[in-house]
Amino acid sequence: MHVAHLQLADFRSYSELDLALDPGVTTFVGRNGQGKTNLVEAVRYLSTLSSHRVASDAPLIRAGAAGAAAERAVVGAKVVKGGRSLTLEVTIQPGKAKTARMGRAAARPRDIVGILRTVVFAPEDLSLVKGDPSVRRAFMDELCVALAPVHAGILADYDRVLKQRTSLLKTARNARVDLTTLDIWDEKLAELGGRIVAARLAALAALSPYAETAYQDVAPGSAPFSLTYSTALDTSSADVAVQLLSQVTERRSQEIERGQCLVGPHRDDVDIAIGDLPAKGYASHGESWSCALALRLASYDLLTADGGPDSDTDGEPVLILDDVFAELDSGRRSALAARIGTASQVLITAAVGADVPDALAGVVFDVADGKVTRRD
Repeated sequence: MHVAHLQLADFRSYSELDLALDPGVTTFVGRNGQGKTNLVEAVRYLSTLSSHRVASDAPLIRAGAAGAAAERAVVGAKVVKGGRSLTLEVTIQPGKAKTARMGRAAARPRDIVGILRTVVFAPEDLSLVKGDPSVRRAFMDELCVALAPVHAGILADYDRVLKQRTSLLKTARNARVDLTTLDIWDEKLAELGGRIVAARLAALAALSPYAETAYQDVAPGSAPFSLTYSTALDTSSADVAVQLLSQVTERRSQEIERGQCLVGPHRDDVDIAIGDLPAKGYASHGESWSCALALRLASYDLLTADGGPDSDTDGEPVLILDDVFAELDSGRRSALAARIGTASQVLITAAVGADVPDALAGVVFDVADGKVTRRD
């Protein structure tokens, strides 16, 4: 799989861009603030309909952009997958639902999620080890969606139920209300939450062997690397949803008192360990980077082996390395380069070209003053 063409209109710093890309390694070199990360962010956006840099779509629209009817940004790409090419396009408008096209036909945005698969390495990946549980939950949910795009709808439904139920709990805390409505939301939360937990457990079980191998590749001779799903539920139970509903019922009075949902996959975590010690709080800076790299490399390996929902086509993700090499020592740079050099497509951003290992020599574009120029 690879992106053969990228087209942008009023996306981030680009008023207009039409860029041809090759398979293999491509590096975008430029000083900070010149727009190189905006390019790979656009590729990522077409993959997941979300940015790896910001939580909302508003910053993606170029300041002062004006389309035919309103401010908007357009991201489009020609994706070559399984020997066939397909054009994807998404239009982002403030205060409105995004729209999408697949080929020449209009499509629901959720229908294009997962057609282009990406795995992104970025400096923020240290938060996978050092950050809050929400970062690791987001990592697992992203992986679940990549493995089964239909999971995006389940996550969206759960988020809506969680917000509605939380609002009702806060109301119940301050006034007398009919709690039979809460029973309905309890059942919905348990049903959707059970599906999310089951998907995370399956994804983590599939990911773990790849992560253990990847960690040894980037940190040879280290203690064993392991991942464990952390939850208040008994994950050996056949029906997690029933168990979740039971816990919700038991803790209702506490939830009303505190005005928040105290049970569910939104409170779970993934424990990362090196040997017998948790990585968070014990791992050095270098070890934390090795953990983060192992998680991303394992995601790439799993998705490549999985092949995707349409398993007779090429499911190998496009690898994106966004200003990562400047953060790594020479040993980890070399180990990472050796692991990814044969990928179908690797997109790299770097402020200094010399930071990119020679093993990843390929096409180089200079990015400056809003222009992207291919080196001869």
